[in-house]
Amino acid sequence: MTKKYFFKIIIFTLILGFGTNHAQSQTKKSKKDYLVEIKTSLGNIYLVLYEDTPNHRENFLRLAKKKFFKDLLFHRVKPKFMIQGGDPESRNAPKGKMLGAGGSELGLIKAEFHPHRVHKRGALAAARRPNPAKASSACQFYIVQGRKFTDQELSFLETQKKIQYTPAQRKMYKEQGGAAMLDQDYTVYGEVIQGMDVVDKIATQGRDRFDRPYKDIKMNIVVKRMRKKKITKKYGYTY
Repeated sequence: MTKKYFFKIIIFTLILGFGTNHAQSQTKKSKKDYLVEIKTSLGNIYLVLYEDTPNHRENFLRLAKKKFFKDLLFHRVKPKFMIQGGDPESRNAPKGKMLGAGGSELGLIKAEFHPHRVHKRGALAAARRPNPAKASSACQFYIVQGRKFTDQELSFLETQKKIQYTPAQRKMYKEQGGAAMLDQDYTVYGEVIQGMDVVDKIATQGRDRFDRPYKDIKMNIVVKRMRKKKITKKYGYTY
């Protein structure tokens, strides 16, 4: 065996070893996830963020860690539809001020649509202003309270949007509800795993003509790294 050939074998072995260790490291990291907690005066909401919407996930986590959301309002609520927040202009906003246009200075996030990520009850999704690419606001989000849909309504949406619901998705929309009319138009990037009773309370608050609650509902969002097994055991969410 020549020295040149020997060194080639050593280098190749090291590369393989690095690849194995890197893969093991990635697997090890995937055993944990971030638990998102939205604290409000009406109770706390707990969520997880999807790994297959990485841009929205990482952006949300970054803002939460920077305490960007602290003292912002749920500035728009609509019963049987959703609750919306994350507008930086809502912090200390005077009563009666119309909100929902803030955060443009943060830019937009490219849409991340998946057929299996639909607007079911409890879905976390990105709000946005009209734009051809359906790119998301970097900070404004909403949580779906929703309503139940009929087979006829779902079939109409399939034709209109050129999408196809699975039998499980149809069953979910008919029995649990959601906001199917938003599917594939707004990015869904997480879901509530505990605290839908709080979402219901917020959604049914008295509100003005801009759908802003008369009584300010402030939020504080914190994230905590936790083992996935613990999240499953404590909140019943299955990865």
